This record gives sequence, structure tokens and C-alpha cells, in this order.
Amino acid sequence: MADKKTELEKIKEEMAARADLPLANFSNLVFSDGDAEASVMFIGEAPGFHENRLGRPFVGLAGQLLDKLLVEINWPRASVYITNIVKRRPPENRDPSLEEIAAYAPYLQRQIAVMQPKLIAPLGRFSMNYFLPDAKISRDHGRLLTKDGQLIFPLYHPAAALRSTSVLEELRKDFHKLPHILETGTMPVDLTSPASIPSPAPAKKEPKTAQDSLF
Repeated sequence: MADKKTELEKIKEEMAARADLPLANFSNLVFSDGDAEASVMFIGEAPGFHENRLGRPFVGLAGQLLDKLLVEINWPRASVYITNIVKRRPPENRDPSLEEIAAYAPYLQRQIAVMQPKLIAPLGRFSMNYFLPDAKISRDHGRLLTKDGQLIFPLYHPAAALRSTSVLEELRKDFHKLPHILETGTMPVDLTSPASIPSPAPAKKEPKTAQDSLF
């Protein structure tokens, strides 16, 4: 059997040859970046202007933030795998349509089947809802979920974090959970959360004496 890198290259070549795929006559194919043997797969929605120009996902401002967050957890960008559901840039960087997502989804599924990642980290609601249609990014980001036996850890899209300080703080907090999740398959215990701190045992009451009653 061919190695993962070769199998992924075959998928890329097949996509490049299909002129009937949505956006094929508008923008360049942006397939993926990173290690074909990676245990973690980051999946965004679609390439933007800079990605279309350079042929690599997440290389604009959002990509620079993604790189910075990876550095914070000591994961070199080259050690993970980064792709999008839709592999070509929609006009004016608009959101991908349902038809575009449906057309490109089989190729994403083949990428996943080849790589068999331990963890999928969707970036943003479009990617998250592909796996978890009923999830809401504001509610379910930073939660470890399972779909058909696959671990999925939704994250805010870095582009959203660039527009909101609070979203950036949440994204950074979620990112720092990734190493523990990858190592153990479970969520880390958040010792800063009151709900996760065990309550102290109640103090034992000493028996009352006759002298105590005088005070």
C-alpha cells in the first residue's frame, strides 16, 4: 500500500483535473499543508485571498495567528495537518455555499480516511457543522465531542479571534488544551473553574461541654 503522502497527492491530482467542481474556473486549488502522518487535523472552511495566491491554507493574518498559537503549545506547523472543506476561494471571500461544501466534502472524507487522525480540530462554524450539524460554535467550542468514533474538538476560527478580544482569549484557552487531549483522549481538568474544585470537607463538630455553654 502506498504511504499517506502519496495517497493524499493522488487525491489532490484528481481534484485538480476536475474542471466541473465549483469554483474551478474562478480560483486556484488549495489542498493542504503540513505532515501527512500528523495525529491532528485542523480543518477550516475555505481559502482566502492570500491562500489562493500562495496555494497553501492559512497563510494570511488568520494563518499567522494560527501559527502563533501552535508555537505557544510547542507544536511546529509542520507537525500538524491543515486543510479546508472547500478547496478553492469563493468570490469576495464570501462564506462557502452548501452546494460547494457538498461537492468538496467527499475529498475531505478521503483525506480523513487516508490520514486517520487521532483528533480533528474544526476551525469555525462551517467546519464544525459539517461534522456536528446541531452544534453551535459559541456553545460548543472547546468541548471534546465524538462523531462515529472520531474525536472532534471545535475551535473558533482564527479570523473571528482577530475581530474580538474575548474570542481570542477563548481560542487561546482552548488551544492550550490540545496537547493533553491528544495525549490522553480526554479533557484536562480546569483547576480555575469553581465547578472542578472539590469542596472542602465539613469541619467536625466537637461535643459541647458544660463550660462551652457559658460563652
